Amino acid sequence: MTDLLIHRGIVNKNYKENLLKSFKQSFKKGYGIETDIHATKDNKFICFHDFTLNRIFRKNVSVKNLNYSKIKEISSKNKRTIPLLKDLLKTSKNKYLLFIELKPAFSKKLLQKLLKETSNYTKCVFISFKHKNIYNLLKMKSNTKVGLSFSNSTSAKMVIKKSSNRQIDYLILDKSFLKNKNIQNLKIKKYYYTIKTKSEFNKYNKKNNLIFENL
Repeated sequence: MTDLLIHRGIVNKNYKENLLKSFKQSFKKGYGIETDIHATKDNKFICFHDFTLNRIFRKNVSVKNLNYSKIKEISSKNKRTIPLLKDLLKTSKNKYLLFIELKPAFSKKLLQKLLKETSNYTKCVFISFKHKNIYNLLKMKSNTKVGLSFSNSTSAKMVIKKSSNRQIDYLILDKSFLKNKNIQNLKIKKYYYTIKTKSEFNKYNKKNNLIFENL
């Protein structure tokens, strides 16, 4: 049986990315989710994709330079309140798989805080394109569930090489790797992103673990 995760909680066009409302609807449908996290100036973890507020809120300011109270004020005025990671954890009730993508390179202090904050939630998997985040987490807690993320610009050879690390539980791969037999034959569990059309979903979901949206 395959695992299916909703990308950023985008269930359909009525649900915006990385919002508590969207996560709740994903869980209601029985799916786990993939979300992104950043750390604010006051070291709060928020569910948000971008490094700045510009794309969504037209505020050209970095997330890391704002306290959460200010971010909440700005986002709430726009009726798109950015949730804290701890709000998502509480909402998940430890029942649904959570792929938590670490967007920036986090300090060791922040990684320690992240492990502590999620310590009672067994469904969390930490993933990142910045692989140093993952290796540092493993140094702190060797049995942490982790995955390495790869874009379509990464060579299959590099993916295969990095998959040999037995501490890595998952590979999170661009859907272009679905066509690569050498990748498909790897024994490690793989998730493919981001499936955005029903035809793609129907084609691949029977045999592959997918991160999908808007279906």
